[in-house]
Amino acid sequence: MKTSDPCGRKIEELDRELTKIREERDKLDAEAKKWAEKRDSLNQQIKELRKGVADLRGKRDELNEKVQQLKGLREKAEIERKEKRGEILKLKENLKTRLEKTSLKDAQRIQREAEKIEWEIQTSSLTVEEEKILIDQLKPLEAQLLTHRKIRKLREEISKLQGESEELRNEARMYHEKLSELAKESQGFHGEMLEIFDKIRGLQGKADEAHKKYVEMRQQAEGLHQRGNEILQQIRLLRQRLQQAEEERQVKRQAELHKETKEKALEKLKRGEKLTWEEFKLLYGAS
Repeated sequence: MKTSDPCGRKIEELDRELTKIREERDKLDAEAKKWAEKRDSLNQQIKELRKGVADLRGKRDELNEKVQQLKGLREKAEIERKEKRGEILKLKENLKTRLEKTSLKDAQRIQREAEKIEWEIQTSSLTVEEEKILIDQLKPLEAQLLTHRKIRKLREEISKLQGESEELRNEARMYHEKLSELAKESQGFHGEMLEIFDKIRGLQGKADEAHKKYVEMRQQAEGLHQRGNEILQQIRLLRQRLQQAEEERQVKRQAELHKETKEKALEKLKRGEKLTWEEFKLLYGAS
């Protein structure tokens, strides 16, 4: 409704401004809400990705622990194999020494010769001198047989240790292959983690930007809200002034009507006309 009163025109002007401010503030609030929703969505994605990273880290660490265990087992097998090889070298050296001191005669032939002499000693009627000669012949044969038995035992021990050494070598190789496989798998988990970290960094940048936009929109909306409150306060003051001015006009109008009515009553009294009760009260203040 149009008014010619300056105060009324100012109120209308402020009302239009307030309407525009409220519309703009509502737009900013809606925009801020969109940015907040986007930020929260991104943060939820980041949270889920971080959970995925934690799972991968757990798997990677578990594999790394197994790798360390396998390394320990491989190292133990290699140490034991080294010890076996040391024993083998010592036994081979011992064997070499014995072979150098031993006749190349076949052990079975020596055994037959020894048995033949023993049989002759046990079954023949020999003189002391003849028996002594046979015993003297038997002693070196027995010594050679003992040496051959020791050599055979050394070779058996060497063969056994070589077998054990080979088993340890295969065991160490198996541990190495297994730990290499696990290490590769662990590296795969680590690579996946790095890829996810890259995604998180990208999403975090977007989330930070969304939050920044949200804060900007909220600050602008808050500024408009404060401006709206200032305008509302101005409108209230102007309306109070209008109300006060209207009340003053009413009082003035009542006073003018009172004076006009009183003057008319006096005129009627002068003319000798009868006064109404209201006119009478007005002139004489009757209650």
